[in-house]
Amino acid sequence: MDDYSGFLLYSNPMRENYTLIRLYVDAPLAAGASLELPKAQAHYLGTVLRKKGGEAVRIFNGQDGEWRAEISAISKREATLQIIEQLRTPRPCPDIILCFAPVKKHRTAFIIEKATELGVSAMMPVITARTQFPKLNLEKARLQAIEAAEQTERLDVPEITEPQKLDALLTGWDTARTLIFADEAGDAKPALTALQNIKGPSAILIGPEGGFTSQERETLRAQKFVTPVTLGPRILRADTAALSLLTLWQAVRGDW
Repeated sequence: MDDYSGFLLYSNPMRENYTLIRLYVDAPLAAGASLELPKAQAHYLGTVLRKKGGEAVRIFNGQDGEWRAEISAISKREATLQIIEQLRTPRPCPDIILCFAPVKKHRTAFIIEKATELGVSAMMPVITARTQFPKLNLEKARLQAIEAAEQTERLDVPEITEPQKLDALLTGWDTARTLIFADEAGDAKPALTALQNIKGPSAILIGPEGGFTSQERETLRAQKFVTPVTLGPRILRADTAALSLLTLWQAVRGDW
């Protein structure tokens, strides 16, 4: 059998520019405009990737879709791009929010990276009674989300909010949005069953290592907008639970 995999990849208009380096830029994008990159990105293109003038890249800003640009000038510290044409129009990811209690740095980074890959629209760090690592470097977290968006062909970057306490989250919650609560007690409906019956905008809430306290569980279950679910007979780590529930949500209600 002939191998047409390469032909299928590059003959598809959506894939014609797939191999080009992809960068997030914090600037408006329009054909014919000139764009000067920050030093870090200029260094990345010129020193790390060894790109030269005239070579093409793909750029996006989370609002204006994806564009093809050419390097008009480059050095170790400076790089200027000339925006050529739009490759893809804006397309937002599904309206799903991930609320999670920060855990160890490398595991929180994993949650941010994989949640971005799985298409969350926003992430809301939540401080619970058993949260052991309440501090979160928002600038670093956003950079992690941007890098994941660059790698996974997303046209937008999820918002990441300031950490807030669980009580404050519930008090200010938009009651039109269902909060899907991963309850470790095991007496809730299976997640897949529950998700099939939920309509409208949603969010997922994952607790810290050690889970929610009995009082937090009671408070959550008392809210009409909260739907408790179980992820099976085994106690999952926080990052595993977040990705498992997001995967189920995408399969049932998302863009999969």
